[in-house]
Amino acid sequence: MLGGGVMGSGVWRWWRAARALRAAGGEWWQAAAPGPGAVGASSRGLCTGEVPSLSYQELKDLKTANVLHIDVRERWEIDKYGKIPKSINIPLGELVEALQMDPMEFKEQYNQKMPAKSDPVVFSCLAGTRSKQALGFAMSLGFSRVHQYGGGFEDWVTHEPPEK
Repeated sequence: MLGGGVMGSGVWRWWRAARALRAAGGEWWQAAAPGPGAVGASSRGLCTGEVPSLSYQELKDLKTANVLHIDVRERWEIDKYGKIPKSINIPLGELVEALQMDPMEFKEQYNQKMPAKSDPVVFSCLAGTRSKQALGFAMSLGFSRVHQYGGGFEDWVTHEPPEK
């Protein structure tokens, strides 16, 4: 039972994203949760090859600037629980394809300007796992100014209400 049985549609989307990443020259494990010291390990250093993880206040401050905030949770999660204000939703399973779209197609589908590889982009999810994977995907595609909000939606709602 594809897409709905034991392995839900989110798993299939992740698998398709991993295949697309591999086709783009990356490997699926580059996007998986890494071990200490690997690309993706928790830290703030952009130059050290480690995952830049933002705090609530850092994300709030960045949102006043020109940063694209992508929430990689599934659409049903956004519909049921809400979202962080000024974020757009691109589920993790669609992310690799979305970041390689034609800019006009991206604008049409997500109502947002397609980010350039040098534009600042922040990824978030529920609690940091999927955003870390999204960060790995984006970095493997050449995006250089990417961050993740490691606390995710769970942390955001402890500070302020979500947008419905």
